[in-house]
Parts: sequence; structure tokens; C-alpha cells
Amino acid sequence: MGFFIACQNVSRPGEATNKTMPSFGKKSQARLDTCHRDLQRLMQAVVEKYDISIICGYRSQEEQERAFLEGRSKARFGESKHNRWPSKAVDVVPWPFAVADWQDPTYFSHMAGYIKAVADQMGIQIRWGGDWNMDRRTNNETFLDMPHFELMD
Repeated sequence: MGFFIACQNVSRPGEATNKTMPSFGKKSQARLDTCHRDLQRLMQAVVEKYDISIICGYRSQEEQERAFLEGRSKARFGESKHNRWPSKAVDVVPWPFAVADWQDPTYFSHMAGYIKAVADQMGIQIRWGGDWNMDRRTNNETFLDMPHFELMD
């Protein structure tokens, strides 16, 4: 399965018109629309400077149980922030993205650092699934969910 993001031409006075600014494709935007307003604001700010794709927002009971049974989630339905409406969790991948990138924690860590910095600037408290205990390390986690970001309660 591929993840796609569209770019639109953006020109500013005095700049060449061949510059592009990342924006969400239709699928990413539809997934983001299922998320809490703070996650929407955050990811919209991020995509302006750092190309990302949204792979999951809200998860239905069927989707959550499938994620649990496939080992992609440690939570059953009702235990995940993806199961709230609007979703208080979002799964994001850097763009461009290839299947081999799932095995590259550095690629995700770079993206996560940028997202966390933007969230801090906006006053939005989030936790990243690569650093559940929030000690800025991934090597001491028992379950890495690198695309996952969630609002703190």
C-alpha cells in the first residue's frame, strides 16, 4: 500500500513560481478530519514545512481489533485514543515513504522531533509512540509505534 501526498504550487512576491509547499492529499486530509481539532491544527502546521502523510486517525471497533490481532497495537477497542471521537491519536509517516522505512527508526525519530517541536511552539501536549515514557530515548521502550502521536490528557 502506498501513501500519497499532493503538492500545490505556491508563489510569493519576488519568488519563482516553481516552488512547491507540501499539503495533504485527499486520503490524508480525510483521515486527519477524524481527529481532534488540536491534532488537525498541529499536522496542518507541520505539513507546511515537513512533508508527511496521515495513515490513520479514528479507528472503528473492527479496525482496532484487527490492529490488535496483527500486533500493530497493544490496545483493544476502547483502550486506544484512536477510538475516541474525534480521535485523540493520529498515525503519521514521513514522505516519501517506502516499505523498508518501517525498519528505520532514525527516519521516524527525525520526523517525531520536528512534530514535537512544532507542538511545543503551539502549546499542544503530545506523546510519541516511539517514546512512551517521554525520556527522549527509543531504546528502552518495549513497544515502538513510530507513526503514533497522541494528545496528552
